[in-house]
Amino acid sequence: MNDLAPLLTPEGRALLDEVRDTDPAHELAVATRLRREHPAELVSAALGQARLRQRAVAKFGAQDARRMFFTPNGVEQSTRASVAAYRAECLRAKGVRSVADLCCGIGGDAIAFARAGIRVLAVDRDPLTCEAARANADALGLAGLIEVREADVTEVDTAGYDAVFVDPARRSSPRGRIFDPEAYSPPLSWAVSAALAAPFGLLKIGPGIPHEAIPAEATAEWVSDHGDVKEAVLWFGPDVTPGARRATLLPAGAGLHATRGTMLPDPEVRPVGRYLYEPDGAVIRAHLVAQVAEELDGGLIDATIAYVTADEYRPTPYATAYEITDQLPFGVKKLKALLRERRIGILTVKKRGSAVEPEELRRKVLPKQHGTASVTVFLTRVAGAPTMLLGHPVR
Repeated sequence: MNDLAPLLTPEGRALLDEVRDTDPAHELAVATRLRREHPAELVSAALGQARLRQRAVAKFGAQDARRMFFTPNGVEQSTRASVAAYRAECLRAKGVRSVADLCCGIGGDAIAFARAGIRVLAVDRDPLTCEAARANADALGLAGLIEVREADVTEVDTAGYDAVFVDPARRSSPRGRIFDPEAYSPPLSWAVSAALAAPFGLLKIGPGIPHEAIPAEATAEWVSDHGDVKEAVLWFGPDVTPGARRATLLPAGAGLHATRGTMLPDPEVRPVGRYLYEPDGAVIRAHLVAQVAEELDGGLIDATIAYVTADEYRPTPYATAYEITDQLPFGVKKLKALLRERRIGILTVKKRGSAVEPEELRRKVLPKQHGTASVTVFLTRVAGAPTMLLGHPVR
């Protein structure tokens, strides 16, 4: 698919509606039937777009995904709608009324900005991507707030905009995901300079960025959605605390924050207590596990493992709590015997600091005659020793 124009015609739109819910298993039969009445290239493009829209539902919701236009990279790399909406609301609350969205992709962030009432200049250098961004702005009734421009972002004048948002490409073919920030396109150093040139600046980065690579002027924020880390963003502006770290947990919006002066040392290692807490991934990435451990009056089970243990249960939005029933040295036979004895048929396997693959372990230890009981097993290390902790989520 090199051009969306045929899909934007009345015939193309009607065909998109017809194939919207096509099961991939029946795609060949559907294509054969439709090619009797429509050009083969248009049928292929419509079916391809239908597949992309089905994939996009997880990020954009069914109502928007069924109206939007996507590229394969656009589905993969665009911001989840809930995360984009959170960021747009943060900018709106700061008084931002215009933003230059550089490396806009298919327009996921631009849509969220516009829905928050912010005027957007959306820039990308790829013609098909820009075509999709324009089509999406039009499909969602936001064309009046979103200007899409095909250009090299490094040559765009952002003067006059309240904020600059840069989302550099962090994947390349054939290498895949890029971990060196200076290998982003454009590089991190250029993106930082662009963000600093505006009253407010935002720079999307890979969640795994080394903390030492984060510019001193920025506050770094890691965002998770329903427990999955989705992104990290560097914030620049007059209200930013340089060097601060923040974890934001969606959909609740809970936030944990620490400045250079309030960062805590690593918690002490202590024996496993009655409760094990699994910190949210955003908390771990932001290096704020110590803050959670202090809140819980807990410690680590191992100096290198981000599991917090405590003797008392204290609800917290920043970690999931489990009541531990067993602590065993790692061993497949021991675990298999225990599961059989307790008639465990539902096994959730979590690991941290273990090379064992959860699915492989499940295959080896679950009895053929499954019971109805359930348990969670943690494959981890306790004070350096490979250990299995068994327990149940605290409801």
